[in-house]
Amino acid sequence: MSVAIEVVEEVSDELVAAFGRLLPQLSRSAAPLDADRLRAIAGQPGNRLLVARLDGAVVGTLTLVVFPIPTGLRAWIEDVVVDESARGHGVGAALTREAVRLARTDGAKTVDLTSRPSRAAANRLYERLGFQLRESKVYRLE
Repeated sequence: MSVAIEVVEEVSDELVAAFGRLLPQLSRSAAPLDADRLRAIAGQPGNRLLVARLDGAVVGTLTLVVFPIPTGLRAWIEDVVVDESARGHGVGAALTREAVRLARTDGAKTVDLTSRPSRAAANRLYERLGFQLRESKVYRLE
């Protein structure tokens, strides 16, 4: 089984269907994405929507956001999800490595991400890939 990572350049029916399967595995409250919404995400300046294919089928995704701030160019990895059927095959690692490579190529000074403590396997993966836990608090205003 080979994992291939690609940056979404064109939104297809296959991609819409894949997000229909993947997004509920990431968030119970996220609304389904149609083709227009996926195009808006993929086309947003600074965004890269990555997908992973395992033997040709879309089985994972993440969003890489690269943005300038006064302290330098930064990158953030968001909404990482690997289909339950594909976990344990290196899909998450391949997605994350490619996102980091792209961020570094862009000149990002740092690459950040968050992960819930309950996602033990994901947290082990990020630490194995060199991410370090930061002492911080995350605040959200809804």
